[in-house]
Amino acid sequence: MNGTDNGGFINGSGDNRERVAILDAGAQYGKVIDRRVRELFVESQILPLDTPAFTLKEEGYRAIIISGGPNSVYAENAPRYDPEIFVCGLPVLGICYGMQMLNKEFGGSVHPKEAREDGQFTITIDTNCSLFRSLKKEQNVLLTHGDSIDTVANGFTAIAHSGKIIAGIANEEKKLFGLQFHPEVDLTDQGKEMMSHFLFDVAKCKGTFTMQGREAECLKYITEVTGNHKVLMLLSGGVDSTVCAALLHKALTKEQVIAVHIDNGFMRKNESQNVVQSLNKIGLNVKVVKAAHTFYNGSTSISVKTGDSTPRKRKTERLNTVVCPEEKRKIIGDTFMRVANEVLEELNLKPEDVYLGQGTLRPDLIESASELASGKADAIKTHHNDTELVRELRRQGRVVEPLKDFHKDEVRTIGKDLGLPPELVHRHPFPGPGLAIRVICAEEAYMCKDFAETSILLKFLMDFSNSVKTPHTLITRLKNSTSEEEQQQLKRISEEAQLFSTLLPIKTVGVQGDCRTYSYVVGISSDSEPNWENLMILAKLIPRICHNINRVVYIFGGSVRFPVEDITPTYLTNGVLSTLRQADYLATEVLHATNTTSSLSQMPVIIIPVHFDRDPVKNSPSCQRSIVIRTFITNDFMTGIAATPNKQFPAQVLNQMVERISTVPGISRVLYDLTSKPPGTTEWE
Repeated sequence: MNGTDNGGFINGSGDNRERVAILDAGAQYGKVIDRRVRELFVESQILPLDTPAFTLKEEGYRAIIISGGPNSVYAENAPRYDPEIFVCGLPVLGICYGMQMLNKEFGGSVHPKEAREDGQFTITIDTNCSLFRSLKKEQNVLLTHGDSIDTVANGFTAIAHSGKIIAGIANEEKKLFGLQFHPEVDLTDQGKEMMSHFLFDVAKCKGTFTMQGREAECLKYITEVTGNHKVLMLLSGGVDSTVCAALLHKALTKEQVIAVHIDNGFMRKNESQNVVQSLNKIGLNVKVVKAAHTFYNGSTSISVKTGDSTPRKRKTERLNTVVCPEEKRKIIGDTFMRVANEVLEELNLKPEDVYLGQGTLRPDLIESASELASGKADAIKTHHNDTELVRELRRQGRVVEPLKDFHKDEVRTIGKDLGLPPELVHRHPFPGPGLAIRVICAEEAYMCKDFAETSILLKFLMDFSNSVKTPHTLITRLKNSTSEEEQQQLKRISEEAQLFSTLLPIKTVGVQGDCRTYSYVVGISSDSEPNWENLMILAKLIPRICHNINRVVYIFGGSVRFPVEDITPTYLTNGVLSTLRQADYLATEVLHATNTTSSLSQMPVIIIPVHFDRDPVKNSPSCQRSIVIRTFITNDFMTGIAATPNKQFPAQVLNQMVERISTVPGISRVLYDLTSKPPGTTEWE
């Protein structure tokens, strides 16, 4: 059945039992490994990390892949595993945390380094290694780690380097390989070829696993799970819920499917009207529920973290007074469930007799740390379709999620097969919580004891060519965190233009080393025209040097001369939402008018509680806010990059957006997000 990992085939079948075991250490990308292996026509199964070696041998697995994970191999709470997996004769590929496990097991050492690596970096590889034969010596790969190999294990050789950091090890004779980077994701340019070398050249797989028609598998799953029950399908108008609704519409009778669009008050301008019109065109009769007031005043119960074996609960404040992003998401998710139950009551249906249909995707479950995706993954953010109320319905077997084993690009393929119109299939994703998670709410400035030191370090970095001439402990730290080549880049960039850094006293959600982070944002400004290639280099390097920063932005409007040390108190109020809604509308209008929509996978527009250009001497209050444009390019939505102006889309288009948004009253400045994922997430919350 679709969505199970208990030995059955997931959306496919095989001619024989040629299988690879993926041992789950809690990676954000565990299911991406699974997907990549299946794309190469080899069956894979995700198993707990502590699966015994004899079980893997008895069940005929041909190789082992160990995923990454959020832990340190030396931590007391490090996941347990059977060391026999490394000597049982099966080829092993350890990825990220899996490589560090492998190195430690054979006598090598792993330690935290001053330099973090979170994002796409260029490494050098040994092309004599079995994994890298016929590949380019320099590779762009995704690295996301804080711990690094200090001493290579006995019998192993280093096969890849990222500057001074070892990025790969191998013992060819024992068929044991470790990669610090992630070959399974799109940000590793030739990762699929590396996986292919491991599966076919090392493990001697034949690639006989053939995939059945995915649409047929989904339809079979729906009919088996649903039976004669009715299904309440909540529709946002995005591709996920639309494809799910189309599948339900095809698999079930018309009377069984109740299609509902809930306007939660956080929709874009004219969004609900456009959604209903689009869905009506494909034959879906959609009931619209206006519930803005219910959401604004919604609350829920969440766990209180204590040492008790049974966690206690506390009630949250109303949504329009909450600033914590996780609480906002949970309140919105649970309010959706309550409004849905009210809809059923209006239709004289009992909630226990109706199943819930959701367009949940694999990345949603991974980032929410759902057990359906990984038993050990760190929660990055709670998705509205994976709150505790939804999980309780799943435990009761009352949730229908035919797409939960798929990624966004795969869902689009199903949508095409179903005959959905291109404008629906290729529509930019819009989150269920809507604009609510694109408002960075705050009551006070976020300034920990490291704020001042980080600000100084950033100024040294911006003026690197001059800063290195004067001895300073922070300069030593900067040098220890960068390679000679990177230092030359910093020197060149600082000589080409005068750049200014502004550490912003706000927090955004990120993902670093497979863990959730909630960290600072740094803004870069200048009086000269932006050199986007140089800015992208800085966006990679800054989080690597400053571990308390997970997002880098460019600030339009000339250099920022005054520090920002307070914020404009911001909540989910009508005024704030109206400002964001208009800014989003203007930016999207430019995107459509210039036919640039297809160049980007997504473009969130965010409002932040930051008022620039206030002279501290005048003691002017913070009363304005700023807008951030966040372009994103990805296939799997688990990793991705910010679009580089004049490379992935015209800089003139971005300039038009900035010009239009600047006309909105109450906007201080417009910013452009330069951050890849990781270290930043797609959305800011």
